[in-house]
Amino acid sequence: MVLNRVWIGMFMISMIMGFSKLIFWQDLNILQTMMESLMKAAESGFNLALLMTATLSLWMGFLQIGQDGGAIGIMSKLISPLFSKLFPEVPKNHPAVGSIMMNFSANMLGLDNAATPAGLKAMKELQELNPNPKVATNAQIMFLVLNASGLTIIPVSILAARTANHSTDPTSVFLPILITTYFATLGGLIYVSIRQKISLLNKTILSYVGGMTALIVIFLIYLVYHPEQIKTISSIVSNTIMFGFIIFFFTLAIKSKVQVFESFINGAKEGFQVAINIIPYLIAMLAAVALFRSSGAFDGLMMGLKESLIFLGVKSLEFIDALPVIFMKPFSGSGARGLMIENMTVFGPDSFVSNLSATFQGSTETTFYVLAVYFGSVKITQTRYAAGAGILCDLIGGTVAVLVAYLFFNV
Repeated sequence: MVLNRVWIGMFMISMIMGFSKLIFWQDLNILQTMMESLMKAAESGFNLALLMTATLSLWMGFLQIGQDGGAIGIMSKLISPLFSKLFPEVPKNHPAVGSIMMNFSANMLGLDNAATPAGLKAMKELQELNPNPKVATNAQIMFLVLNASGLTIIPVSILAARTANHSTDPTSVFLPILITTYFATLGGLIYVSIRQKISLLNKTILSYVGGMTALIVIFLIYLVYHPEQIKTISSIVSNTIMFGFIIFFFTLAIKSKVQVFESFINGAKEGFQVAINIIPYLIAMLAAVALFRSSGAFDGLMMGLKESLIFLGVKSLEFIDALPVIFMKPFSGSGARGLMIENMTVFGPDSFVSNLSATFQGSTETTFYVLAVYFGSVKITQTRYAAGAGILCDLIGGTVAVLVAYLFFNV
């Protein structure tokens, strides 16, 4: 119940901080500020869910076509040897395997709009195998942790933000981000495998993971020697692959004589219902984050950390100004992005702080957002060790990001 404790803890700390400011610092506006942020967070959560409804309906409609036409089944067979080892509870060629593959593919390509619907569909399909609907299964935890670790090959939004802020070398963070997010994902995979007694030395797992690693290394080497092509690849290849999936779905559906339009409508209806289920969970998490920030607890945490590092004799403190990004990332992707952009404005787009902030931003996913949305969509309340594993991925990603930044960006 880590997620429950974190949520309560954020509220209690925020309240203590707010009343302390009112009593000891005579900040007469603090409670009003906190209440306004709380109400805005609730409104933002509802509006975000409404915006997600269109995307969910669209992509879950396409996924339904893929499932009815047999495309998802074919994809499942291709990846089933690996998934049968990582997800032993899931039967071979189960529809969830194809949805999980779609989710991972979209995440690696930086296509969040396509990744979320596929992920939510995967959670729903995994939930159908769940003997206890309120408690997360091993398969759901493995999926969520790998999802929350945020393996991304092409960080499109980060490169776009750096370009918009006039960086002289927007793609300089590409390699550090890929290294960081890869280690975060690997750490999550190892941790969950140990908890679930899955042997990572299995030949099937080693061949798939080794093959993926080799492809990533080859891709990296190519882009290191052709940095001018990164922007083109990010804008063309990613969308080409996703359109390729859609064409594949339609082709097999027509060949199988599926009523494509009706199939799409059924999937879209499902996406609409999923969006409705998400709203309470989304509002709950965004409210806690907003209160934590508006009370000053977040700023106090950062100040305390900085003073502690100075007291311990840490001499190189350049990385501290970028830490708010990695602390915010587990709770809010947009909040972390805002802090990253703010650092570009304050310190310069090509400064060490800005480069590290971008690396932090691309290192992991929004852990608590992912847990709230994905588990909320299937009404799971007991997440077991999923939140702890997600936090571990964040810690690994943050640590590796600092080390890689000092290696790549000399200060």
